[in-house]
Formats: sequence, structure tokens, C-alpha cells
Amino acid sequence: MTLVAGVDSSTQSCKVVVLDAESGALARAGRASHPEGTEVHPDEWWRALSEAFGDAGGLADVSALSVGGQQHGMVLLDLEGNVVRPALLWNDTRSAGSAEDLTAEVGAEDFARRTGLVPVASFTITKIRWIRDHEPESMARVAAVALPHDWLTWRLRGYGPAGSSPLGPDLDELTTDRSDASGTGYWSPLTGRYDLDLFKLAFGQDAREASGGTTTAAPGVVVLPRVLGPGETAGRVHPACFGGRGASEALGGGILLGVGAGDNAAAALGLGAKPGDVVVSVGTSGTVFAVDSSPGHDVSGTVAGFADASGEYLPIAVTLNAARVLSSVAAVLGVDFDGLSRLALEAEPGSGGVVLVPYFEGERTPNRPHAKASFHGLSIASTTRPNIARAAIEGMLCGLAGGLDALRDQGVRAERLQLIGGAVQNPAVQRIAAQVFDLPVVIPSPGEYVARGAAVQAAWALAGYRPDWPVALDATPEPDFRASIGQNYRKVSARVDAGN
Repeated sequence: MTLVAGVDSSTQSCKVVVLDAESGALARAGRASHPEGTEVHPDEWWRALSEAFGDAGGLADVSALSVGGQQHGMVLLDLEGNVVRPALLWNDTRSAGSAEDLTAEVGAEDFARRTGLVPVASFTITKIRWIRDHEPESMARVAAVALPHDWLTWRLRGYGPAGSSPLGPDLDELTTDRSDASGTGYWSPLTGRYDLDLFKLAFGQDAREASGGTTTAAPGVVVLPRVLGPGETAGRVHPACFGGRGASEALGGGILLGVGAGDNAAAALGLGAKPGDVVVSVGTSGTVFAVDSSPGHDVSGTVAGFADASGEYLPIAVTLNAARVLSSVAAVLGVDFDGLSRLALEAEPGSGGVVLVPYFEGERTPNRPHAKASFHGLSIASTTRPNIARAAIEGMLCGLAGGLDALRDQGVRAERLQLIGGAVQNPAVQRIAAQVFDLPVVIPSPGEYVARGAAVQAAWALAGYRPDWPVALDATPEPDFRASIGQNYRKVSARVDAGN
């Protein structure tokens, strides 16, 4: 049996799956936690990756590996390969003002045309502008800008800080893929190239794409990772990249490294998503995305026109508030997830008129970085624990349904909805999803689909073709669309948005 491995280095943790390259069957898995917060030192990802490899029984028998990672996180490196400052993650909203400035300087229409997106605080380009304006001492040290999966892949190949990595700090060996590059705000899915003028506008310095070989660094010119194509290889894992006794045996020698991907593009690969499929992922953030054959550019900025990891495109809408909406409300009600589900199913659809607009962490869709959550429609009669529980689930899902509407407005074909994420195993979430979304809803069996998608890349790099692994379904809720739920939510949220 030939084994391949996939990594999901997400906001909260690092997951590793080891699969049969032919069938996609799971052989074993491991995981390790990341620190909480919206800025994290990348060394924590490296530590968690090592622990997750160990938890998965090591990689000595694995032939190929690829890394999927949280998008947009800004990793700044100096000439010696050191991390300049902790990475600002996608959910760090301090650069909201920078996003507004960049949009005003370029124009929303021109930005969307050039990059497929309009800046919001999540995107890398806004964080780069924020660093320029607020941390000149950090800016002065920056020699390269990478994303989480880029940095991990580079480290796995043996590169890193001078004196503490096998091959040293060759910044020209940084690589990325088109899916992750498309979330920076300075790469074009249409042309397949960096927009270096936009990078310079954001950071105030020239940049160039890594050459893939040792190049003398030019003062003041920032290195950006070389963008590899679908199915390509980034190199091989260096067997001593973690250092210490036994590292070579634990990792094996010469493991092939796939190109890697952003988390949503990796999930699309793991699910085998095809045109007509819409994927809704309920995790720390909520995402609504689809595979499409044409690049998009939504001038409103609601839909980001990313590239995918297969050579197609990945229009996506993202909400900052998803599973944590449920955990927060469950904590207020003094119940666990199962208790929240039982309470929610005691209430009627529509929650007795109670609506939760769930902007607990601000919001990205719509772009309300400083907003807060609020309950509406509360009366003496409607203020019950079941209504509050159900309103939490309906509000979270209605926010995601708004993302589906936005994709359709961009011409995306929607025939089936795949609902994934740990929270969707909740029976109330499944039943209410069938009432909120006007599409047939299917629940793929629980799995680490980002890591599985990275494993698809590993198998692709190894065999030279993309594998077609089957995806099992765990549930197919009976269609029960209730238009009134969404209509009431849209009325209330429109009033809230107008007040922000």
C-alpha cells in the first residue's frame, strides 16, 4: 500500500491524515493545538506540526505529503530567515482602516478587476499596509512575505533561520500555489501573476517573485513565494528538518512535497467538489464557496474571486462568525452542543420572531469589522430558552445563506449544497439548514477535508494525475425550505447594517 499524508494547519490546530493513495481510505491521523489569538508566532505552527506528525505515528512509511493552511496570514521574514514579528491571522481586524485606504487609493472596481477581490481586513495586503503605517521598525527588516502554508512547506524542505535549519535561509526557495496567492490581494487569478504595483502601493517597497534558486538579495526588494501549478511538487521533505535524534527515522527520507493550498481550496479538493456544488463550511469562520470555470470580480467585495487548487476558480464569501456563535449562546444557556440542539428543536421555525444578528467578532460579509451581535424581536412571550437556542442556529445559517445569494448574483451555478464542519453534526443544525437553504443539503461523513485535500495534492504529485476518491455521505436532510426564516433575518439585519 502506498501512503500519502495531508496537513491542515488551521487557526485552532494542526491536523494530519495518512491515507491510502489509491482509495483515499484513512490509515491513521494525528493532531495538535495552536495557541488562541489573532496573532501567532509561526514557530507555534512548527511545534504543532511536529507534534501532529508524532500523534499520527510518524511519516517513515509515507511517500508524499502536502500542506493546506489558513489563508491570508502574514508571515514576515528577514534576510536571515527569522520571523520578524508574530503573524497577523485572517481574523485580525486591526487593518480595517488600511483596507479602506487601499480601496480609496485604487478604486473598488479596479481592485476587483486586477485581483478578483476588494480589500477587507482579512486579506494579506491590508496587513502589509498596516505594518508599514504602524510598525516601521518591523517593516525595515522585512525581506520576504509568505503565507502560513508557504512557510511550513519551506521549513519542511529544510530551509529556515540561519544556524537552526539544515539548509539555511534561502528566501528564493519559498513557494506557494495559486489558491493561496489569490487571497493576498496582490496576485491576479486572471493573469496568474503577482501585481507588483499593488504590493508596492501597500508596502512602499518593490517586490519580486522568488526565483527557485539562490539569488543575491537586492536591498529594499521583497521576495514573494514562487507560484507553482496544480499537481506540481515543491521539493522533498528534509529528513532532519525538526532536528534532534531520531528525526530522520520519524520523517523518513525523501518524502515528496506537493504544492500545498489555502484551506478552502484544499477542502474543495478533499470533497471532490465540481461545478454545481456549493460548499458551506462551519468552522471558526463560515465559508460559502464553489468551483467555477471563470474568474470572478465582485465590485461590492462580498464575493472574493479566488483561484482554486485544480486550475479552476473558487468564488467565495466568508463570515467571521460561525461555530463560535453556537458555543457562545450554548454557554449563556448553560448547555452543551447536544443541549443546544434539543432546545432549538423545541422551538418552531422562525424562533417565535426572535432573530440573532451574530456579529460577535465584527463581520466580513457584510463588511462590518467593528459591529457586535444583537438579539431582536424579544418579547415577554418570545424570550424563551428554546427560541434563543434556535435563533442562534438560524442566525448563523442565515448569514451563510447570504453568502450563497451573493455567489448566485455572480452567476455561480448552485445545484447541491455540501455542509461540512464539526458543528454540522448537530441534529438541529442539519434540520434547520434544510429550512434555511433552498438547495438539497447533503452532509458528508465527518472528516478532515482540508487535510484530505492536501493529501489529494500529495497523491497527484506522486502519480502525475489527480485521484478521484469517493466521499461518503452521513446525512441527507429532508428538504424543508422555509422562506420566511430568511426574509425575517434579512429585514432585521438590514436595519442593523444601516445603523453601523
